[in-house]
Amino acid sequence: MARTKFLAKVASGVAKPDGLLVVAPDAELAFLHPLAVERLWGVGKATSAKLRARGITTVGEVATLPEGVLVSMLGPASGRHLHALAHNRDPRPVQVGRRRRSVGSQHALGRARALRGHDPEAVDAVLVSLVDRVTRRLRAANRVGRTVILRLRFDDFTRATRSHTLPRPTDRTDTILEVARELLSAARPFIRQQGLTLIGLSVANLDDNDAVQLMLPFERRQGSGPAGRPASGAIDAALDDVRARFGTAAVTRAVLLGRDDHLDVPLLPD
Repeated sequence: MARTKFLAKVASGVAKPDGLLVVAPDAELAFLHPLAVERLWGVGKATSAKLRARGITTVGEVATLPEGVLVSMLGPASGRHLHALAHNRDPRPVQVGRRRRSVGSQHALGRARALRGHDPEAVDAVLVSLVDRVTRRLRAANRVGRTVILRLRFDDFTRATRSHTLPRPTDRTDTILEVARELLSAARPFIRQQGLTLIGLSVANLDDNDAVQLMLPFERRQGSGPAGRPASGAIDAALDDVRARFGTAAVTRAVLLGRDDHLDVPLLPD
């Protein structure tokens, strides 16, 4: 937390892993200036190399330079931009009332357990848990989505993203799980080669669930599935009710019994 969006983002990065830090108004520059120059938004490898080649390693050292000097070093846009940020000047307002564009969750395996990526059953169990959590959050927020996104991080810190867009939005667990499994199956060769340290799943292209065009039940009787089993939507609703009343651990899938839950999820409201 800070008085500018830029400094709040920096504080969150400095305070990882929990990301909680309050920068008092009278201590902003004292907090910002000792940090490495790479903490400034917009300082990537190229800009960092230019600054460090001139002996500029901290934000405070950037702040001591006149704006004209930074412009001559980095160009007009970057020079003015970094000069402002080094003095904690960020006029961007906080926009409220905007709804989340996606709902997601992720599971960190950690490098010590990267070899678990070679265990298809273990990875599938993680995926099932993520899908259960994400779809439950969708239904609780009365949202549906069309695009299923799978994010993977490998043992060498490289990442891969796979996505699939459905013909119509949904919040059904079975539908999203089927797509997620297909995306994971396509990434199996990379997992076997590189090891897996994190799995993330999100659903994007969201809409309100009352805006969905319902499908006519031409293929089977409405409200039931194959062989007279209840439709997945009814199962999802029943499980949501049980978890809402008795807690999220009241009922779970058999494949998840005895497994650790290392879910890392956003703390913003849906």
